Amino acid sequence: MFDADVLIVGAGPTGLTLGTALAARGFDAMIIDMQPAGANTSRAAAINGRTLEVLEELDLSRRLVKAGLQLPQFTVRDHAHTLIAIDFSTLPTAYPYTLGLPQSETENLLTERFSELGGSVSRPNRLTSMAQDDDGVEALLENGSTVRARFAVGADGIRSLVREQAGIGFSGSEYAESFLLADVRLTGEAPDDQVILFWARAGLTVIAPMPGGIYRIVAPMAVAPEIPSVAIVQELLDDRGLGTGRMTVTELVWGSRFRIHHRVADTYRSGRLLLAGDAAHVHSPAGGQGMNLGIQDAVVLAEALAESLAGSDSALDAYGPARRAVAQQVLALTGRLTRLATLPAAIRPVRNVLIGGAGHVPAVRRSLAMRLSGLVYR
Repeated sequence: MFDADVLIVGAGPTGLTLGTALAARGFDAMIIDMQPAGANTSRAAAINGRTLEVLEELDLSRRLVKAGLQLPQFTVRDHAHTLIAIDFSTLPTAYPYTLGLPQSETENLLTERFSELGGSVSRPNRLTSMAQDDDGVEALLENGSTVRARFAVGADGIRSLVREQAGIGFSGSEYAESFLLADVRLTGEAPDDQVILFWARAGLTVIAPMPGGIYRIVAPMAVAPEIPSVAIVQELLDDRGLGTGRMTVTELVWGSRFRIHHRVADTYRSGRLLLAGDAAHVHSPAGGQGMNLGIQDAVVLAEALAESLAGSDSALDAYGPARRAVAQQVLALTGRLTRLATLPAAIRPVRNVLIGGAGHVPAVRRSLAMRLSGLVYR
């Protein structure tokens, strides 16, 4: 006897999307999460066009768009000099922009939709171990209870216990720097219609507008503070040529730090145990791809699980190789953007000339727009 068709470990955007997509197809998805409600950090702030496309069938896109801020451009700059400007507005999609929205609000809307479909998240509820047999998976929870499901999915992040229990390797390495993350209010030359990736000798800096006049700032530091202050964020902008009168931090709304690895799981499936989102792949925040990749994993996996639960396993066999290939492409892109940002000072003028020249080629701009928007992965 099964307690659920699918046990999902982790109630971030990936797990919530998977649960919602399965519930919309009439399957019983149980989501557990070790964090109390509202305790998850708000790292991601950008939803791309392809993600909005795949969420249409779940009646989520319109809700997200209503709550978010449409950003039709993405630019790469070296200080004040624009090297390449990507325009999403002409792309072949109903969502020709990046949507600025805090991850916390994205999760709220996903949770609301999951609840409408009859689902609920059990938290705080920590997985301690799991075992599988030919028919299903049995999970032991910290409270002493067990859950038996036909499949289990690890959407439990970089330190995934599901991945560990499945014996799946996580190849790659860790960036040396820690990353500062801050939601602030700015005055001066702060953009209101685009995401900007600034390159500087000290490293990359991402500035992204969000609703309510808030700006998300992400930047690597040798040792990022656990909780940044207005002074620390201002010093970071000044050091990278973005402050000194150009942008002034007037308020810190929220801040944190994190470390980033660039890794991809050796496989996304071990029998009835599967991986999605950060449990399967992690990479640099350059380009804002992480949460989008996880949500898209979830939509593809929901369809594959639905077919398997109905008696056909071919789509589930194809899920891992197909999504792993996409993850490897994203890791290559974000890694390249990060390396270009941190080239030695002597090489940067050459880099700027080459990138600036490429930025004048329409085909190059179009290709980057398709990749950053996720439309290339249709």
